[in-house]
Amino acid sequence: MNNWESIIPFLIIIPIAIWTKQVLPGLTLGLLVASYIVEPSLLGGIEKMTSYIIGSLAKEPKLQIIGFLYVFTGLVNMINMTGGIKGFIELTSEKVKTEKQAIFLIWITLLGTFISPSLRIVTIAPIMKQLQQKLNITKERVSFVIEASSLPIIALVPIATAFIGYMTSTIDVSLGNNSEDVNAYAYFIKSIPFNFFSFLTIALALIYSIFQHPKMFGGGKNKPGKVNVDNKKESTDKQEKATTEKGTDIKSKPIHLFIPLTLALVLSIFLSWWDGYQKTANVLQAFIEADVSKYMLIAIIITLFLAFVQFLIAKYPLQELVKAFFDGGNKLMPAFFLFALVWGLTLATNDLGLPKFITNTLGFIPSLFIPPITFIIGSVLAYFIGSSWGSWGLLMPIGVSLAESSDISLSLMIGIIFACGTLGGLISPLSNTTVTIAKIMEMEIMEYSVYKIKHTIVPFVLSIALYLVYALVF
Repeated sequence: MNNWESIIPFLIIIPIAIWTKQVLPGLTLGLLVASYIVEPSLLGGIEKMTSYIIGSLAKEPKLQIIGFLYVFTGLVNMINMTGGIKGFIELTSEKVKTEKQAIFLIWITLLGTFISPSLRIVTIAPIMKQLQQKLNITKERVSFVIEASSLPIIALVPIATAFIGYMTSTIDVSLGNNSEDVNAYAYFIKSIPFNFFSFLTIALALIYSIFQHPKMFGGGKNKPGKVNVDNKKESTDKQEKATTEKGTDIKSKPIHLFIPLTLALVLSIFLSWWDGYQKTANVLQAFIEADVSKYMLIAIIITLFLAFVQFLIAKYPLQELVKAFFDGGNKLMPAFFLFALVWGLTLATNDLGLPKFITNTLGFIPSLFIPPITFIIGSVLAYFIGSSWGSWGLLMPIGVSLAESSDISLSLMIGIIFACGTLGGLISPLSNTTVTIAKIMEMEIMEYSVYKIKHTIVPFVLSIALYLVYALVF
């Protein structure tokens, strides 16, 4: 079988990810093995691995993505330090009196936290935990609505999120590897309607927000006697201790969130449109033609400068602001390493002939069944990988290759890959968001993951059916 070596890295990555419950170790070893297959000599593999990593980072779009994420995360940490996020939470939650109002609040907070799932979870989950205890709502229901209104929605937003740059880059790398001179952002826009899983999950979450969850899904109120008073007291004592050690608590100032985020959004949209407008007068086409990654970076840098001015006027010490900025940005260093490994692995597997292997192996499958089969297999892999970004980076070259080797829309296959990564990032027990929210809400990770699987069975099955129907009709 030609190019069979190209699947060896994946046979290493997936078991290690399952065993270690982390993506980075498997990716590192997978890239190392792939590099030694390409250059089977004592130092050749290490040299090749270094070349892949440096080569993947040396391109301007990649540096723009990393720059945007670093600056944006640093800015968010400054906003948090100056009371912007606390102010927004208090402003929106002070009038919540019922269960439905609490659930509705989760959706309303999208207005200020749609930038990334992690931002939503670390800002919304703590306040929702307090409301959940006050109103006696199940932790699982609250947590699921938070997550279902995070990744599935953010994966569909075409501008001003922490995801758009990376998602576009996975398309760009995959198309570049296949000698396609096209606009990756344009293909991302065209792929949005085909992320069926995201749309169906959002719809189901909205239904569950209005109506009581079915009993088979674990709906209803908290069971009597389940509240762990000791844990709650211990958590409160820790918070009080932290506040005392710090000396002063963060003051609530929602304006410190509203002004920077509004400015970032407006500038991102305007500058992207302006760049595209130089090429075409059509408004929608202007966004497709624009260099979005570049102008999102420019917009966030301008916002950062103006935010510094705003916070200095509010009499926050410059030294503390600078420290908060770098503390926030540095938290993404593991993510940047993940990018480099995924991008490098894409280059390595391309050299090993992965696209050709996929084409030869799946060539016997009728084109009609390729979309649903790709979604099923991709979703299973994404579940075990446990990272939406890792899944998109690893699976996108395969999706593009399948589209090129068959009579299937490239936009459809790209949408399917994004749907797979969204599913994996949402329900996998290895997912960072799953682990984070489970810790905040004090739930067992595996039990909560099973709860989410029950809720996503319907969107998963319906997505398979829709991909099959679409292939039949079109």
